[in-house]
Amino acid sequence: MTAAQPQASQNAFGELPEWDLSDLYPGVESSALADDLAHLDTETRAFEADYKGKLEALAGEDRLAEAVQRYEALEGVIGRIGSFAYLNYAQNTGDPDRVKFLGDMQEKITSLSTRLIFFTLEINRIPDTTLDAAFDRDTALAYYRPWFTELRKARPYQLEDRVEELFHDKYVTGHAAWNRLYDETVAALKFDVDGETLGIEQTLSLMSDPKEEKRKSAFGALTKTLSENIRLFTHITNVLAKDKEIADRWRGYEDIADSQHLANSVEREVVDALEKAVIEAYPRLSHRYYQMKAKWFGKDKLDAWDRNAPLPDSDDRVFDWETAKTTVLDAYGRFSPKLVEIAEPFFSNGWIDAPVREGKASGAFAHPTVTKVHPYLMLNYMGKTRDIMTLAHELGHGVHQRLAAGQGELMASTPLTLAETASVFGEMLTFRAILEKTTDPRQRSALLASKIEDMLNTVVRQISFYSFERKVHTARRQGELRTEEIEAFWMDVSSESLGPGIRLNDGYKVLWSYIGHFIHVPFYVYAYAFGDCLVNSLYAQYEKASEGFAERYFDLLKAGGSKHHSELLAPFGLDARDPDFWSLGLSMIERLIDELEAVQSEKG
Repeated sequence: MTAAQPQASQNAFGELPEWDLSDLYPGVESSALADDLAHLDTETRAFEADYKGKLEALAGEDRLAEAVQRYEALEGVIGRIGSFAYLNYAQNTGDPDRVKFLGDMQEKITSLSTRLIFFTLEINRIPDTTLDAAFDRDTALAYYRPWFTELRKARPYQLEDRVEELFHDKYVTGHAAWNRLYDETVAALKFDVDGETLGIEQTLSLMSDPKEEKRKSAFGALTKTLSENIRLFTHITNVLAKDKEIADRWRGYEDIADSQHLANSVEREVVDALEKAVIEAYPRLSHRYYQMKAKWFGKDKLDAWDRNAPLPDSDDRVFDWETAKTTVLDAYGRFSPKLVEIAEPFFSNGWIDAPVREGKASGAFAHPTVTKVHPYLMLNYMGKTRDIMTLAHELGHGVHQRLAAGQGELMASTPLTLAETASVFGEMLTFRAILEKTTDPRQRSALLASKIEDMLNTVVRQISFYSFERKVHTARRQGELRTEEIEAFWMDVSSESLGPGIRLNDGYKVLWSYIGHFIHVPFYVYAYAFGDCLVNSLYAQYEKASEGFAERYFDLLKAGGSKHHSELLAPFGLDARDPDFWSLGLSMIERLIDELEAVQSEKG
């Protein structure tokens, strides 16, 4: 088996690109991969022998920078192997060879990287005075100061070395194993929609079909298959919530989401302020919009399968891949030619995998891989306006990751709270460009409705997901949860967030089970709302004064994880700790709802 070569899948959408993973490795049996594994075995042993128990002394002798650079290089090799194994697997999660290769690589990486665990733990035992003095004397070490700052925030939650090694070793048979079981189960699910057997991506896509009978059938198929597998999803959720509770208890985290806040480099009070602001805005946003939409559909309430449906007279065009590509790149180019220069190689070099295929991972993502290579984007392209917006979104991630790569392996990664900045901004640029060219009231309504619903899904829905997770993880601390209890939490937050304009039909109660973020990264979801509100505020600043904005924007993206969100937003006059920051972001959604209501009124 070799890595996928650059190719295109021909279908109704034109030639759809597929990944070329050879920039990582030529194949799973390549000599380059074998050499890197051998190198890791040798170098991790040498690294441990050279530095374990000696870091404080090295800091005093101004030799710690060399150790950090060697550590960073090893992290790059580990990341390269891990990225290749996962991306190879994501192309076909049902292929036994790919599944085995991913499992084997995860085990080897875990085993080899165990020898490196001491490094960050020992750094956190170096006195602040010793480190500060070393930073002042050694410019090479001072470069990594932001990484040290983030690392030392974890000091209060650090455990004894042998316990940390145990947590690390058990990851393969714990969190990673349950993640893999969930992913493979979801990818293998089959849904019978009016006699046609479909995968989850195609079924979810039908939930926004213009024909109500098709949407209703897709909803029925979705809830039926998920219900048949709900015991497994409940078990996975219980196990992972307990796994997290054990880790949090041992480390001493006070709140169930504190570990994620720490990873995101964001303060709990900032997230609490975001959640509070969005929940208070539910009546002005989702409640108002869905009640308006129900009226346009001639219903007292929308059924669950109508929530993301196009408006009754909506534009239902299907766009081929070339149109999607041109639309996004043109929109990016209107902002800055530099943005196109960074984005274009994704299309020409096999960095995007677009077709829907059996066994392929669901959804869409941008994988940063390692800073010496480039990101890879995964889509499941179905030709709809939302798919163009998804392309704009994931391409934004890719641009962000390429720009931040200059920070190096230890500081390129952006905290989740800022990781959605370029993606959501890319969506906004694309939406505004399309809207400006659209004069037909029917098409304007369609575009506005689609954008509003995307924003509601990004802000309102994701905050409701965060509330749901808080309920699940809090209750799990008192004992194992029955399916009915999880479903009750889901129905509560759904009713609160969607409001009186939506009917939660029979079967709706199981829809929590296909939200992969609950499994992969607990409490990840608020990052979407953070990012959307942040970009809305950023875009408002751009509209007020675009002069010099692009340069400041690129500086923000280039910073990666080297600066705190407060420092990165300051040049734009924004502060996430200010309640007005969230109000500004949410008000943009309200303005779009106002605009849509006005267009609908003009149509009569």
